[in-house]
Amino acid sequence: MNTKRNIRPAREEDLPAMLAMIPHSRSLMRAAGNTVQWPEGYPGEEDLRRDIALGVSHIIEDDGRPVGTFALVPGVEPTYGYIEAGQWLDDTTPYATIHRLACAEGVHGIGRACFGWCLDKAATLRADTHESNALMRHLLAEYNFTYCGIVYMDDGSPRLAFQRMLYPMVQESLKQYAEQELLPRYDHFDAAHRRDHVERVMAQSMELAGHYPELNRDMVYLIAVYHDLGICQGRERHHLVSGELLRADRELVRWFSPDEIETMAQAVEDHRASAKSAPRSLYGRIVAEADRDIEPLTIVRRTVQYGLDHYPTLSPEKHWQRTLQHLEEKYAPGGYLKLYIPESRNAAQMKKLHALIADRPRLREIFNSQFSILNSL
Repeated sequence: MNTKRNIRPAREEDLPAMLAMIPHSRSLMRAAGNTVQWPEGYPGEEDLRRDIALGVSHIIEDDGRPVGTFALVPGVEPTYGYIEAGQWLDDTTPYATIHRLACAEGVHGIGRACFGWCLDKAATLRADTHESNALMRHLLAEYNFTYCGIVYMDDGSPRLAFQRMLYPMVQESLKQYAEQELLPRYDHFDAAHRRDHVERVMAQSMELAGHYPELNRDMVYLIAVYHDLGICQGRERHHLVSGELLRADRELVRWFSPDEIETMAQAVEDHRASAKSAPRSLYGRIVAEADRDIEPLTIVRRTVQYGLDHYPTLSPEKHWQRTLQHLEEKYAPGGYLKLYIPESRNAAQMKKLHALIADRPRLREIFNSQFSILNSL
């Protein structure tokens, strides 16, 4: 017999069932090694009542029986105002946050039901979880949430922060094609060019495009999706290979004219930071700017990761020298990286990066920490 699963707003009369789900969900966390999240008394009746009163609490029911609960809270989450060791994919799009996901004993698929339902309820979703919450981290990865950094709760405890961009302004059929056929290719690239990187470039490209209403959002989206696919044939010519792959993609005529396809291919070719000339179009300048991702710790981490992936036999001191040389050549004052979009967040971040490169003891300390972490993985 098939079970009919439904999601609806929570009501006061659901409180007993909701409260019964909390200790069971806590026990699942403990069994999976998460010994600190959801201490006794949290979330409590007052928390759940408040969610119901605000209209953000939801019930997952099977054949009318409550089997799961969660809150989807629209608007600014106060604890997300400061993020450490990273940055949110997007700071301008209104978001909703998933909180207090719990399930009844003996029921499966509640997390997937929650996430699947939430995907079309906001332009972007955020969530946080404890480092040891393997169950939630697996669920976030399954639904292509990108790790963004560390946030701190009201009690000062750290949480891993995640975001998923949904791009409602892009044609649904184009997004489905990209998500099923193109983006999974990034899962096989080196760690500096995997899915989390392209997701950041996509988010930043769409954010920057918001300053230019004349641009075709579908084109901005696909250019970002394609920009590093040429890594499959090596780093040196990857921008050119990416353009060739885009031109050869026969599916794209479903959404774009030949002229639009050529404009996108040129933008992809022009995105590389070491290019000697400026991009030929605004589309190219946007993806080039978005690809900069100038967050100092992220840049150091990606530089170290690239070295470990491609030069695994180098000594730690040689890796330090390679990292320093790369940062000086690309990011220091007079380096070859150029900024093209004045509205981007990169200008302020570049000043921070210049200061870090000049502070060699601090830079070496960060390098040592990242090298130790990444080399142990």
